[in-house]
Amino acid sequence: MKIKLAAILVTALLSAGAMVYGQDTGSPDKSTGTGTEVKKAAKTTAKDTKDAAKTAGHATKTAAKTTAKDTKAGAKDTAQGAKSTTRDTESAAKTTGKDSKSLAKDTAKDTKTVAKDTKEVAKTAAKDTKDVAKKTGSAIKQSVKDVGHKIRGTDDKPAETKPADTPK
Repeated sequence: MKIKLAAILVTALLSAGAMVYGQDTGSPDKSTGTGTEVKKAAKTTAKDTKDAAKTAGHATKTAAKTTAKDTKAGAKDTAQGAKSTTRDTESAAKTTGKDSKSLAKDTAKDTKTVAKDTKEVAKTAAKDTKDVAKKTGSAIKQSVKDVGHKIRGTDDKPAETKPADTPK
């Protein structure tokens, strides 16, 4: 882009210089006529324009070649980067999949172990609670008998009997 602008600037300067030189009105002591000066200026302008066009064309051609070369290299680098990124992503996905599978197996195994332990603890807690309730019921029953009251009905524990409905 800079080369194109430089070529245009050179062309404009050369053309402007030729026009300024060609508009020289000439002094009275010159022997040549106005027509000759105009012809000379036209030839100089034409030659300068041709040279500027040639220079600009060469500069444009060089810039186009450089741009094409840089674009090709950039495209090649981009393609290689994309391939590398794709490979890395696929590798990461495989690794993640393997790790997830392993983690899922470990989690399932740990969950089974915890469930088994919880079941055993629950059984033990239920048994202990039953024993405590039995002892508590027996102790209450014994206390009631010691006080001198009789337990009506069966030998049900007081904790197991339903309370009487009280009027509100």
